[in-house]
Amino acid sequence: MTAFIEAASPHVMNTYGRVPIALARGQGSRVWDVNGKEYLDGLGGIAVNTLGHNHAKLVPALQDQITKLIHTSNYYHSPLQEQLAAKLVELSGMQNVFFCNSGLEANEAALKIARKFGVDKGIAKPEIVVYEKAFHGRSIATMSATGNPKIYSGFGPLVEGFVRVPMNDIEAIKKATEGNPNVVAVFFETIQGEGGINPMRVEYLQQLRKLCDERGWLMMIDEVQCGMGRTGKWFAHQWAGIVPDVMPLAKGLGSGVPIGAVVAGPKAANVLQPGNHGTTFGGNPLAMRAGVETIRIMEEDGLLQNATTVGEHLKAALQRELGSLPGVKEIRGQGLMLGIELNKPCGALIGRAAEAGLLLSVTADTVIRLVPPLILTTVEADEIVAKLTPLVKAILAE
Repeated sequence: MTAFIEAASPHVMNTYGRVPIALARGQGSRVWDVNGKEYLDGLGGIAVNTLGHNHAKLVPALQDQITKLIHTSNYYHSPLQEQLAAKLVELSGMQNVFFCNSGLEANEAALKIARKFGVDKGIAKPEIVVYEKAFHGRSIATMSATGNPKIYSGFGPLVEGFVRVPMNDIEAIKKATEGNPNVVAVFFETIQGEGGINPMRVEYLQQLRKLCDERGWLMMIDEVQCGMGRTGKWFAHQWAGIVPDVMPLAKGLGSGVPIGAVVAGPKAANVLQPGNHGTTFGGNPLAMRAGVETIRIMEEDGLLQNATTVGEHLKAALQRELGSLPGVKEIRGQGLMLGIELNKPCGALIGRAAEAGLLLSVTADTVIRLVPPLILTTVEADEIVAKLTPLVKAILAE
């Protein structure tokens, strides 16, 4: 009998409250730990593993790319950068793209675009409207734009230049910015991820687009978590029929290979010029190939429709099994980005679900977050519900 391998990382900095399992391999929407235990992946690497694990079309493409070029630098043109940029422009209706390595970096670049956009118009201290409960990253600037004190406490002083408002209240943003000539942009997630799967209403997004146009502001939409097909459209804001001026992307774009992007429309496309911004690793051939192939496979395999179909099935099943329980406040979200809000903290569910063979997360203390691979089947969705239901009932009974 093989000895049990304990999950431990004594030489790794202790920055995460980890579940005591160590994952070794994956296939489709399932992963196995070093001791051979199987888990259904309801977290998808936090909305990253678009195509699941060990995808039969993605893996050979990445193997092929590794034999050609992994990295050069941005001193030179990259055909794969242009290929992926052209595709993102086509899907978004925007104009051009800057590539980086992560959502944080994409959001940081967006903030720099907004500031330079303002400075170029003669505004000495540009200000950006951001939202309560928002999460944009953990760098000093993106942390300052984030609306969660747990993220930024202990790291002051924060970067100034942000005006914070509540979601889905157009009068609140008008009031907060009234008479302020320094506002240059509005920055938000269409569906807040870390903040608790909080969606912006379609009519609010449309009102916001109109307000940005009237006041000459950039509309900057952080689609890092809710983009790349997760809601059933390429980008979650497309349900409102609007187009942003700046759109950071990351997570699902490379299906696990680190990648970030900032897509810009005409108002923002030429703000950054040579020397204004850059990256060493961003846009390297391996990451670009991952992005190109991820989108190709998503189109070939109809994964946007799958996100809609399976997402509706999963949400309905969760509503049926959990929706009427005392203590379940709301089941919300769209496509395969769903949150179940309880009336009490439920962080203990992360470990308990893992014991039951299900990977998920809890965000904003009380919201169970499900962001599985977009290849999830209805059978697997039912399995998520079957594993999760008794766990939720137990924690509510405590």
